[in-house]
Amino acid sequence: MAYLVPSEFVTKMVDAGESKIHMATRDALIRAYMAGAILALAAVFAVTVSVQTGSPIFGAMLFPVGFCMLYLLGFDLLTGVFVLTPLALIDKRPGVTLKGVLKNWGIVFLGNFLGALTVAVLMSIVFTNGFQTEPSKVGHTIGVIGESRTLGYAQYGFWGMLTLFVRGMLCNWMVSTGVVGAMISTTVGGKVIAMWMPIMLFFAMAFEHSVVNMFLFPTGLLLGGNFSIMDYLIWNEIPTVLGNMVGGLAFTGLTLYATHIKTAPKRKLA
Repeated sequence: MAYLVPSEFVTKMVDAGESKIHMATRDALIRAYMAGAILALAAVFAVTVSVQTGSPIFGAMLFPVGFCMLYLLGFDLLTGVFVLTPLALIDKRPGVTLKGVLKNWGIVFLGNFLGALTVAVLMSIVFTNGFQTEPSKVGHTIGVIGESRTLGYAQYGFWGMLTLFVRGMLCNWMVSTGVVGAMISTTVGGKVIAMWMPIMLFFAMAFEHSVVNMFLFPTGLLLGGNFSIMDYLIWNEIPTVLGNMVGGLAFTGLTLYATHIKTAPKRKLA
């Protein structure tokens, strides 16, 4: 598996964050678009397996295939840049500024959303035969998930918002661990195993992932869900994004950086 200990890969985390900030806007947008699209397809796959088998655990076990695909291809999720790019700022890398970090987040958010939305439209066509029939069983299930994950929190007011935020934190604690997992091995098999475990956990626990939701909720609306775009933004996407931001950086990025950067190999400048 060629395992690397944290002191060996923590510098790679900072390097990755720096490279994403300096990446051309076009490249960052394309990579984020593809990441959002692939993760959305993985969500469809997972729900399809769950419906066919009648057991959600099988869907959770297979959902990480999309995450592994997109990271092996070098694409970017918002939840990943939340944990990596701030480390380059904290490490005072040349040319890295708060403005650059926020710009990268905005580009990746837009790309992820456009990719997920594209798949939402395409799969809605598939689920309804071009909107000529009622949604298939899988389509109906996805629509129900999108609606219930919005209105289900709204009915509890502030406490629903807090629950959503915490579920977002827990989600990106695991997802960012998966992002780092791609760096702790030099072999494809090792990377896949390291990414698979935390992603399977987050999906099985139904934690809130902002990019997955970028697919679930537009699909729910397209398939006739009884909620509005504003409901989705207030009662899911905004609290989820904030929770994802805090969870990934606090529980994964900062803990690894603070405890291992002093013993990490020094960066070799070209």
